[in-house]
Amino acid sequence: MIPYVLKTLWRHRTRTLLTLSGSAVAMFVYCFVGSVQEGLERLTSGDDANRTLVVFQENRFCPTTSRLPENYARRILDVSGVRQVIPIQVWTNNCRASLDIVVFNGADPTQIHKSRPIRLIEGTWEEFQERRDAAIVGDNVARRRGLQVGQQFTIGEISVHIAGVFQSKVPSEENLIYTNLPFLQNTRGLDATGLVTQHEVLLAEDADPDRVASEIDEMLRSGSVATKTRRKGAFQASTLSDLVDLISFAHWLGYACVGLVLSLVATTTLMSVQDRLKEYAVLQTIGFRPLATLRLVLMESTLLCFTGGILGTILAMSVLSFGGFALGAEGATIDFRPTIHLALSSLIVSIATGLLAGLAPAIQASTLKVVTALRDP
Repeated sequence: MIPYVLKTLWRHRTRTLLTLSGSAVAMFVYCFVGSVQEGLERLTSGDDANRTLVVFQENRFCPTTSRLPENYARRILDVSGVRQVIPIQVWTNNCRASLDIVVFNGADPTQIHKSRPIRLIEGTWEEFQERRDAAIVGDNVARRRGLQVGQQFTIGEISVHIAGVFQSKVPSEENLIYTNLPFLQNTRGLDATGLVTQHEVLLAEDADPDRVASEIDEMLRSGSVATKTRRKGAFQASTLSDLVDLISFAHWLGYACVGLVLSLVATTTLMSVQDRLKEYAVLQTIGFRPLATLRLVLMESTLLCFTGGILGTILAMSVLSFGGFALGAEGATIDFRPTIHLALSSLIVSIATGLLAGLAPAIQASTLKVVTALRDP
């Protein structure tokens, strides 16, 4: 029946193309919304988010307002269950929500090399370690900003030499730029000598994150600056709390896109059935069973929806792959990344929507009275 269905769709090709384009646009938006939701899930879950602690100044939000003594690292190392402490100076060009946020993390190059889940795809670690103003750039930032190894990158008061580009198994890492800690501390306008934004605490395998966090805060309560220690995932979720609510609301936008496809394909299929009632009656007179007619209409609606879904999904995956998009606020970023799970989800939703959209028109076509359909002009 596929050749027959294809000829039927080609017979009304303008209507078919409009329906395909509408379905493709709706599934494109569905994929983008799904990509943001998956990015948030990756940011707030997983081993890196649950087995790493972030020590931040109490009652502070934007990185520029948190100023912890760098020597807190030695005291934190004395807490049972702490494997390593990384003092980090954070600088961002925008503390508010932005699609083009730039986040610098200043840290010891040796600690970055050994502890961060990154690998250089361009450049060398030696240049990054030896040159004071050197920086290694996440692949997403490099693609978004058009950065290459050997270039000088300037934003605000910061000017760095690009010594390398890296990728990471933790997608959010690719939205960061790493520099040497002293360089970022002494950048004009920061005046943070001896101070850092936060301490990142790596835990031993058998350590209880909540117990260690409580002990760190209790120990530093008598220090010059009080702290609030949380798991990295919880810290980032709290930092992005306003965006989390927005993304949760955007979840309904994905459902609205599915509803749009459902309505569009159902309307097109119903119009097609209404135009061909006599044709279906003739098919029944030559031996087509009602169930065969039902399958014929369902195949038409599913093919329309599935083809539009394929086009929209391919376009969305391509844009997500090459765009390097990220949504961030207060130094935390959510990456937009294409995944096989997202593509399969989009295609499955397309098929299910096509079947559901064609159900009512298919029932109408399979239950029509042959005599009445042939008699009507």
